[in-house]
Amino acid sequence: MPLLRQLEFVFVGRPLRLPSPRLAGEAPALQFFRRHDFNLQAEARELLRAHGAARIADELRVEWNSRLKTAAGRADHRQKLISLNPRLSEYPTEIDRTLRHELAHILAQFRAGRRRISPHGAEWQQACVDLGITDEKRCHNLPFLARTHAVRFIYRCPNCRQEFLRVRRVRRAVACLACCRKHNGGAFDQRFRLRLLSSC
Repeated sequence: MPLLRQLEFVFVGRPLRLPSPRLAGEAPALQFFRRHDFNLQAEARELLRAHGAARIADELRVEWNSRLKTAAGRADHRQKLISLNPRLSEYPTEIDRTLRHELAHILAQFRAGRRRISPHGAEWQQACVDLGITDEKRCHNLPFLARTHAVRFIYRCPNCRQEFLRVRRVRRAVACLACCRKHNGGAFDQRFRLRLLSSC
């Protein structure tokens, strides 16, 4: 069984137990993907209860996820899961704020019910205020290294001649949004379909 497949069984809700001695010498990066934090989880559940979301509070889970590289955290309201980047431990004062930021996503969607809301829209902003983080920004400014990918494809709009740089080849019909808005009410128009200029 491949290494990653074996690890899948190990990291779901339990502390790491290596399935075979062969894995004990693996690189430190593979030591865990996900690790629950019961203290932060208890704090987050209490915050949900205090703001009228007791119905989902007991289902909420909080974990440290080493697969997060550039994001400080991530919220999944369907799974009722908050994932935090382990690198936050280098910035202890940001842990609580990040937890509340992600919890605001869960709380905002709970209040909205089945209605679709913008991830960082008015509902989320109100949830941030309720959770004590007013003027919260949508993105963190922590010095986490971002992934960089070389540009391999350059596309150009045949109308306005603006160029669009892409890492991957465009596989479907894509048009210049600015030209579609200006000349076709925002709807797709074949006249403004991007054309491949060059590939590296």
